[in-house]
Formats: sequence, structure tokens, C-alpha cells
Amino acid sequence: MNNNQKPRHSQLSRQILLQYLLSIAGTGILYILLVFLLWLISRSFVWQPWDPLYQLLQWVKDNFILVFTGTLIVIWAVITYLFIKRPLRYLDRMIEAAKQLAAPNEQEILLPKAMKTVQDEMNLVREQALRNAYAAREAEQRKNDLIVYLAHDLKTPLTSVIGYLNLLQDEPQISPELRARYTGIALDKALRLEELINDFFDITRFNLTTLTLEPERINFSRMLEQVTCEFQPILAEKGLEWETVIQPDISILCDPDKIERVLDNLIRNAVNYSYPDSKIFLSMYSLGEQIEIDLKNKGKTIPPEKLSRIFEQFYRLDSSRSSKTGGSGLGLAIAKEIVTLHGGSIRAESENESVCFQVVLPKNCQKIV
Repeated sequence: MNNNQKPRHSQLSRQILLQYLLSIAGTGILYILLVFLLWLISRSFVWQPWDPLYQLLQWVKDNFILVFTGTLIVIWAVITYLFIKRPLRYLDRMIEAAKQLAAPNEQEILLPKAMKTVQDEMNLVREQALRNAYAAREAEQRKNDLIVYLAHDLKTPLTSVIGYLNLLQDEPQISPELRARYTGIALDKALRLEELINDFFDITRFNLTTLTLEPERINFSRMLEQVTCEFQPILAEKGLEWETVIQPDISILCDPDKIERVLDNLIRNAVNYSYPDSKIFLSMYSLGEQIEIDLKNKGKTIPPEKLSRIFEQFYRLDSSRSSKTGGSGLGLAIAKEIVTLHGGSIRAESENESVCFQVVLPKNCQKIV
């Protein structure tokens, strides 16, 4: 708010102020009319000098200004007290509601009828706070479960690596074929161990740091072609094939390392959840000042309730802790954050045993400091 700008009064305060002024004015007018009416009535009687009421009226007449002003002051004080008491009562109710809002629960906040608008706004804040608290607890629980799963899964590849290395050490006379086999298994388990450690690193980095961009202009078409080539061996292991349609010579201003991370996460997700011996479709084309990347794979249809949460932190489609398919639950969440930082959008669709991710990026993103 500008320091020179005067704060606006709320509707309730304006209403109380208006009622107060009208009450003062109305009571003053009624008092003047009553005094005038009493004066007319008093003149219609014949008074005797010894009559006490006559003496009282005579005293009032002699001190009319004092009595009239004093009575007005008393009336003003009574009305002011009543109107001050009213907002103080509202303030007490607001303090109680604020305490309830500080520790929100399912009980609805109730305020006087005149504060219906304030009541509705506070209940909206209360409901939002409840939703945020629930989401935070759920995310924390998912993270804790994931850490337990990863910590447990770290033992399996580590035990295998140690076991096969011990075999190689204890049996130096084994055949070259068996030595190559043991070495290959140990290497596979070591690589899996590296993936799990990277998952832990992602969890820490995602929670403790804020991603920033370092943009540079790149040939995005060439990057996509390179990424698809690098994934060829991984696809071959599951009998998967690429089907790509990449518009040539499309350049964009972006953070290449982070965009490559987005592509890596999306492709790995597609590989993990694709049916064996199927195709993964990748297309990229220009849309004016934007580009669109579509990645589609054949796999189990994702239910709508899971699809709506697919970009949440620590959320995994496979609730089991499978070491083959269950990642850290951060890949898609990180991908969304990177795309959003670039000023783009990402969404997912799933139907008829297919899953499609659509990424829209501007050709010229601005560096975010």
C-alpha cells in the first residue's frame, strides 16, 4: 500500500458510522421537537406560583441554555456509549475468530449477521488453510515413506555388489566367462545404487534450493535428436522403438541443461511405464513464438484421480516400492517446475491404454534472477 494512500473503511465500519451520525441527528431533532411540544403544552395551563411543577418549569426557563445543552450532552454520551459498545463486541468476536483461524479445524467460524461478509472471507481462509495443511501432511508422509523405501532398497544392490566382488576376490581361478558375468552383475547393481543415491540428492536439492535459469540459444531440433539417440540402448532393453517427427532447425533461448533434464525425466517415465515391444512417439514443431513437444507411449491407462496428481512432489503412479519402476517421485514435479520457470506449460493425458505428455515452451525465455 502506498504510504500516502489513506486506508479505505470497510463496509461494516461505514455502516456503523452512518448509523451513529443518523442516530445523533435524529435524536437531536426529536429532542428539539419534544422540547417545543412541552413548551406548547405548558402554555395551555394556568399555573399558580406555589405549584412545584411551575417552579421547576420556571427554573428550567431561567436556565434554559444550560439545561438544553446538558441534556443534549447526556443524550450524545448515551448514544456514543451504545455505538462504541457495539464495535467492541464485534472486536471480541473477531479476536475469537482469529484464534480459531490460527488453529483451523472443521468448526465453521460464526460472526454476527452484520459481519456476514467478513465471516465468509474468514471461512474461505480457514478452508484453504485446512487444505494446505492436509496437502503438506500428505506430501511429508509420501516423502518419509519414500525415504524409508529408498533406504531399504539401498541395501539390496549394495549387498549384491559386495557379494560378487567377494566372489571375484575369493575365487581368482574362475573362468573368464564367469568373471565377466560377475563383473557385469556387480556393475548393474552399482549403477542402480547410483540411481538411488541420486534420488536422495534430488530430494534434498528440491526441498532446499530454488531452481534458476541460465539461458542460451540452442538448436533444439538437434538436442532432441541427440537425446533420442542416447536413449536408444535403454529402449532396446525393453524392445521399444522410437517414432519421431522433429521439425528441423528450430532454435530457442532456454537453459539447455534443465530442458535436457525435463526431456530425460519424461522419456524415462515413458520407458518405465510402456508396454514391452511397443513404440514411443516423439514430435516437436513450431507454433509461432512457441514450440510444442508431444511424448506418447503405449501403457496402462492412468485413472483421472492419479492423472490430476501426477506432477505432485513425491507422488508415484506405482504405489509399490518396485526398484525397477518406482523412482523418487520427483521427476515429473521437477520437470513441471523447470517448464514453468521457462514460461511454458506441461500437461498429461491418458486414455485407451496410452499416455501423452505435452510440453509448450516459448522460443525466447527471459532469465529469472
